[in-house]
Amino acid sequence: MSPKSTPRAARSRVSRLRAPLRASEFRRRLLRWFRSHGRDLPWRRTRDPYHVLVSEFMLQQTQVSRVEACYHRFLERYPTLDVLAASPPAMVRESWAGLGYYRRAANLQLLAQTVLRDHGGVIPADVEALRALPGVGRYTAGAVACFAYERPAAAVDTNVARVLRRAFHPKLPPGSGDQRLWETAGVIAPQRRGATAWAFNQAIMELGALVCTARVARCGACPVRPACATGRRVRSLAAGTSSGP
Repeated sequence: MSPKSTPRAARSRVSRLRAPLRASEFRRRLLRWFRSHGRDLPWRRTRDPYHVLVSEFMLQQTQVSRVEACYHRFLERYPTLDVLAASPPAMVRESWAGLGYYRRAANLQLLAQTVLRDHGGVIPADVEALRALPGVGRYTAGAVACFAYERPAAAVDTNVARVLRRAFHPKLPPGSGDQRLWETAGVIAPQRRGATAWAFNQAIMELGALVCTARVARCGACPVRPACATGRRVRSLAAGTSSGP
C-alpha cells in the first residue's frame, strides 16, 4: 500500500483542504436551525455506543418511523452486547421483523460477538477500528464515532451527500464525486470533539431528511439558503423573474 492510500495520509490530505466558500456561515445557520427544529428521536437522547450502533444498523435503508416502532422493543429484549451475542440467531432475526434486510440483524449479532472477543466488550471509538467490524461501512463507522463518542468524524449518508452536493458542488455530475463530498464533510464540520461535532452531523442529516429532500429542494424554507450555491442561484433566478416585464 502506498503512503498516499493509508488512513493517516488520507486524514492529513483532508486536513490540508480549504473549506468551501461560505462554509462557516453554512455551519452557523445549520446549527442554529437544528436547535429549534431537530426532531426528538430516541437515539438522539443517548451516547451509549451499543444503543447508537443498534439505531444506525436499523436506520440503514429504513424509514425513521419504522425504526422508532422497533428500536425500544429490540433493546428491551437485547439490553447489552452480551445478551445479543448469546441469543439464538433465529430469535434475533424474529426480533428484526418489520425492518427488513435481515442480514443487518445477523451482522449486528456477529459484531457483538466480535467486540466481546476482540475488544473486551467495548465498542471502539476509532473510525478505522469500527470499520473493521462486521456490517460496518464508512458511514456507520463515522456515525458511531460521532454520535456515541462525539468525535469530529465525517458521516456522509444519502441525505448528507445530497445537501453537500447542492450547497457546495452543484456542478458535480450525478452519481459521481463521492470522495469529494466526504472531503468536504471533513473540512466543514467542527474540528474538535464534543457536543458541537455531534450536533453538526445530526443537523445536516436532518436538513436532508426534512428540507433538502430528494424529491424537492425546499429552498424557500431552507435555513442555510444564503450559504448554499443552489439556494443562491434559485434566489437570483427568482429575483430576475420578478424584475422582468
